[in-house]
Amino acid sequence: MGSDLPIPGHAHAVKLKSGSRRSIISRGGSCAGTKCSARSKLSRSDQITPFISMETEEDEEQGQGYLTPVLSHALFPAQASAEAKKLYAALQEYAKRYSWVGMGRIHKGLREQVRLNDHSAIQKPHLFFLPDVPSVPFFPRDAHRHDIEVLEANYSIILTEFKAVYQRGIDPKLGWTCMGPKGQAVFPLYSAGVCVAGNCRSCPCTYRTLLSLRTFISSNSLGSAGFWLLGPGATLGSSYGPTNTRLRCHLGLQTPPSCELVVGGEPQCWSEGHCLLVDDSFLHTVSHKGPPDAGPRVILSVDLWHPNVAAAERQALDFMFSPDL
Repeated sequence: MGSDLPIPGHAHAVKLKSGSRRSIISRGGSCAGTKCSARSKLSRSDQITPFISMETEEDEEQGQGYLTPVLSHALFPAQASAEAKKLYAALQEYAKRYSWVGMGRIHKGLREQVRLNDHSAIQKPHLFFLPDVPSVPFFPRDAHRHDIEVLEANYSIILTEFKAVYQRGIDPKLGWTCMGPKGQAVFPLYSAGVCVAGNCRSCPCTYRTLLSLRTFISSNSLGSAGFWLLGPGATLGSSYGPTNTRLRCHLGLQTPPSCELVVGGEPQCWSEGHCLLVDDSFLHTVSHKGPPDAGPRVILSVDLWHPNVAAAERQALDFMFSPDL
């Protein structure tokens, strides 16, 4: 599946941005988004600290949900990992520039990540867990109907472009990464939120299709897209994805018999020309048990926002997980 193999360099970098947002290269298309937020000025006393705390149950009972500002003074957990502390600092910087409004769930998730990492669970994203997000291993098509229909409508041309790059050979010099035994390889179009320009030029229609998606994660290091190959006889062990704020959409391109994806204990098979929506923050495994002459399993994997992540939270996560420039 999309998390079959880690993409080299997919370090979830945290960057405190001080200038304008980076523009992503485009050839044959462009992806422009406008994000405006009024900068919120919080009233403060001389004694106030820069730290904040998560909302209380009492606040929720009074009608103050996760869309309200987070205004109390509890310190961030001292035992939190260095990565969590960097993310927290990035969240503080984001709120300083814009607003704490809508940041309650993100702040709560950062505070609770240390406890989540200590527990054995069927769902345990290793980087960031957003609380109170409905989660199942496989999501119905209606969760992202528009984007699924766009991908499936372009199946034929996407397959044609994949075959063209595949027939040139699987070689790092030709844009392939994550090559391993038994036919494992990735041809990335976006890697950790960064467009791979040369590969996108080789697949212009696929690239334009990605830009036409409404929920494609193209601006932060949690999002990637590309062709994923798995050869006959390969089994990829159990692992967790980095976050539950995304869903991985798999468009089946070549799906030999005896290929299986198990997510959260639920097995599924890919189908050529059709999409699966997967929450890879659940424990998952992938296998291709077909004969040697069956050929590789091939999917186009695309990271989409989880439908229950609000627009304000998406903007904050884009900031917190901004790729290194």
